Order: sequence, then C-alpha cells, then structure tokens
Amino acid sequence: MFAWQETRSGVLRAVTDRSAGVSTGRWSGLNLGAHVEDDPAAVAENRRLLGERVGRRVVYMDQCHGAEVVVLDDVPDVPPRCDGVVTRSSELALAVLVADCVPVLLSGTGGVVAAVHAGRPGMVAGVVPRTLEVMAELDAGEVDAVVGPSVCGRCYEVPVEMRSAAAKVEPVSATVSWTGTPAVDVAAGVVAQLHAAGVPVRWVPGCSRERDDLYSYRRDGTTGRFAGVVARVAS
Repeated sequence: MFAWQETRSGVLRAVTDRSAGVSTGRWSGLNLGAHVEDDPAAVAENRRLLGERVGRRVVYMDQCHGAEVVVLDDVPDVPPRCDGVVTRSSELALAVLVADCVPVLLSGTGGVVAAVHAGRPGMVAGVVPRTLEVMAELDAGEVDAVVGPSVCGRCYEVPVEMRSAAAKVEPVSATVSWTGTPAVDVAAGVVAQLHAAGVPVRWVPGCSRERDDLYSYRRDGTTGRFAGVVARVAS
C-alpha cells in the first residue's frame, strides 16, 4: 500500500502506491481518485482500506490547481474545493491525490499538519507559500516538509511559453526534456519555495512517469491517483 512511509516526532507521513487495492483495468490497484471514471464502489473500498491502515478518517480535497487553503477539524460532508488542507486534529489524516503533480506533506512543532497539491499551476499560484502562511496563523511553530514523488523535469515536456511562465516564478523549475525540448521541473520549483521560506525539506525520490507502481497521467492518460498522507499520531 505504501511506496514510502515514516513516523517521526508524532507525525505519520506516507505515499501510497498501486498495490493492495481493488480497482481493475486502467485504474488497477489502489486508485484513490473518485473523479477518474473508476468504479465508485472500488474507489470507496480503496479509501476504506487506506483509512483502516492509517487508523483514522481521511480528508480528501476537491483539487482545482489553485492556491486556496482550508482549515478543518472534522471530515466535511463534501470535499472542500482547495489545493491545501490544514488541521490541528489528531483524529484526521489529510490526503493529497496526484498522478504526476507534487504532493507536499507539512508538519509544525505546534501540532499543525497540512497536505498540499502542487501542480504546475499551483506552484505558479503559490499554493505552498500560502499554506505556510495559514499554518503560521495557527501557530504551527517550526515547519518541515516531505515532498513526494512526481513527474520529473525530464519527463514533463511543455510549450516554451509555459516554461517561461513557470520560470518567472521559480527560475530553477525551467529545464529540458530527455529530447531537449522545453520542460518544467515542478518539484524543483516547490522545493525552492520551501527553502525560501526556511523550511527543511526531505524529497522522496522517484518519477511517477517512470515508476510502474505509481499512477501517471502523462504516461497513461486515463488512470488512477495515488496519495500523499499526513496525520498526527502518538509519539
């Protein structure tokens, strides 16, 4: 179920893979995305399995590639339309769904955790700095970050205008693909934003397009979503 996981200083952080789930076909495995044409019953069972594994209710977002951030202390009836979710509650796990975008898992010494969906538009819009601002408003204390696997810069070919727009925000994100065409390294841009905010970063290696155990929209088109998950737990 987990491609990577750790529990450190009372916080669980993990990245799911395609194993242990019940979805079939293009979504085969632990697809957690409810918006990708998979069987809703299979997605519900996959989400139940994840909740069982982490031992608490899981909050999902209605992700929209923006910079909206929501603070929650309970599971809402409808997933909030946002790309960053923050909580103080130890009863919740926060999930960010990806299939090439960058999952960012944040934890503060003041007992605040956050999950962030940082695609190229979100990186440009500043969803990660905005989430850090919200955490600071909640007295999160010193924050550290885990950046999960995503599509690497060599595999994320884009039009030159799109690369230029990303580079205006984070110059380090501008790169070239394996064939020398314009490309964007979104994760590098996100890490630069975290470093600029003084946040220590651990970067989980791996390119979603190059790893068969992870879902990749760039590779497969119609496919599932894996998750980054963060939750407060007992030390």
